Amino acid sequence: MPEHRAVWKNDQIREQIQVLDQEMAPTILLKNAVILNSYLKQWIHGNVWIYGDRIVYIGEELPKHSDQTEIMDCEGLYLVPGYIEPHAHPFQLYNPQTLARYAAQYGTTTLISDNLNLLFQNDQKKALTLLRHCSEELFHHFWWARFDLQSEVDKEDFILSPDRISAWLDHDCVLQGGELTGWPSLLSGDDLMLDRIQEAKKKRKRVEGHFPGASEKTLTKMKLFGIDADHEAMTGKEVYSRLLAGYTVALRHSSIRPDLPKLLKEIKELPIASYEHLFLTTDGATPAFYKDGVTNPLIEMALNEGVDPIDAYHMASFNIARYYGIDHLLGSAAAGRFATLNFLEDPLKPNPVHVLAKGKWLKKNRQNLQEDLEELPWKDCGFSPLSMTWGLTMDDLQFSMPLGLHMVNGVIMQPYSVSRDLATDELSTDHDESFLALIDRNGNWRINTVLKGFGGVKGLASSFSATGDILLIGKNKEDMIAAYKQMVEIGGGIVICEDGSICYELQLELNGTASKAELPELMDKYREFHSFLKERGYAFEDPIYTLFFLSSTHLPFVRITPRGIFDVKKKTILFPSIMR
Repeated sequence: MPEHRAVWKNDQIREQIQVLDQEMAPTILLKNAVILNSYLKQWIHGNVWIYGDRIVYIGEELPKHSDQTEIMDCEGLYLVPGYIEPHAHPFQLYNPQTLARYAAQYGTTTLISDNLNLLFQNDQKKALTLLRHCSEELFHHFWWARFDLQSEVDKEDFILSPDRISAWLDHDCVLQGGELTGWPSLLSGDDLMLDRIQEAKKKRKRVEGHFPGASEKTLTKMKLFGIDADHEAMTGKEVYSRLLAGYTVALRHSSIRPDLPKLLKEIKELPIASYEHLFLTTDGATPAFYKDGVTNPLIEMALNEGVDPIDAYHMASFNIARYYGIDHLLGSAAAGRFATLNFLEDPLKPNPVHVLAKGKWLKKNRQNLQEDLEELPWKDCGFSPLSMTWGLTMDDLQFSMPLGLHMVNGVIMQPYSVSRDLATDELSTDHDESFLALIDRNGNWRINTVLKGFGGVKGLASSFSATGDILLIGKNKEDMIAAYKQMVEIGGGIVICEDGSICYELQLELNGTASKAELPELMDKYREFHSFLKERGYAFEDPIYTLFFLSSTHLPFVRITPRGIFDVKKKTILFPSIMR
């Protein structure tokens, strides 16, 4: 059931009281532990009684009845609340279940996740069904409700219609509106977005911004609009300016913005006396970034920078739970909360030796105990292999666009004038320009241009994109078509073809955007993909984010979108997409 309201029924609560009154035995007893008490901001010694999925007592007493109780002597162990990732993008090749399974092995047992991928499903009832199934898992799943699509999409009015947005905001598992990548429209008089923010506020939901490089005046305006938090600070001064304006600030360390050590160093030089309004986040990093865990490496970085251990753990738990109003359930090791705890051998080593979630062991003695967990019913939630009923021909790969996209880095694209002769089936490997096409996943439209700076791959097809449409990149049209055909054959994914042979493929069988594979396998596939592209001249940090952000209009300066080539600053279509 959704976790945010009445989690425990009356009869369950009565049983929990009976355990406390020594009339029933707890299911688990944790003896002789050192426990982080977040309300005292102290480490205390005590015993923890657990009944079912809830902590019913923490203190010096031991239960009289324990014949049927699992007892663990925690002498020498430190108990902290399960870590919370407050800004997850759960479809970055992985899916919400596989990300949660992997994260839990390193102590991150709660995800607060982006719903962007789910908005593109026509059947919203099925999309919301995923939230219910996720809430029934041993991990804790919460969600956002997006108010913009961060691209130019023809069906935006339907996807973001008031009734659909309201259905998300009404859901118990949805904690916030945002992230608000389309915030400039607020400054331009977009009252529809302001209405969505107002609705979120009325429903006691937070609203998160997305304000890279924002000035003091812009931050203040966004506060007046009702925005509560931001994760885009890239310097200590930007952290300070957001705190000064009354924001809660997430300190980011991600695959494309690994900023945390720098932020922590700079924060120490500023008049920031309290860390109570700071979080830690990995901001939806791609798989290989998580080789050492999810939140635990960030806590370790904070500890290494001299942050007080309690503050470091609070930035990954208590602060987040209080901000989102779920501190009655999570974020502290205290009576009444879920029995979701991490067991540490040393408070300076945040990778736990045991992990407990909802009263069940997910990790014990460093061993993964999750092997028997059931796969989510993906089909019932609207996810299945991609089915394409249209074919790709050479006619679809006609290129005459005078304007191309030049990669300044892995995610920033500048417009440039295309001077090269494109009336050919193959471009030379002597330069770094490639054919680029975005084609409707239903086969209705296409937009063709040139991408400069991606390297020399001959044919790449990807159903992984910001909008779920098909990206084609390459030097050779026949290889691009062959890659597309193989991508269709495997039900969606990323495929590379060179000289008529398939060189790489990653199956993304969940609507062409995510894999069922576990994180370690995806890490290997990601590294293989990145290495392949680097050998052919790709010079940036994260090719998956390059593919995703090619259509994302919250980044400068020009994007390829379903409506056409889009000028981000002027908010105009420079060259429209054409019907096939």
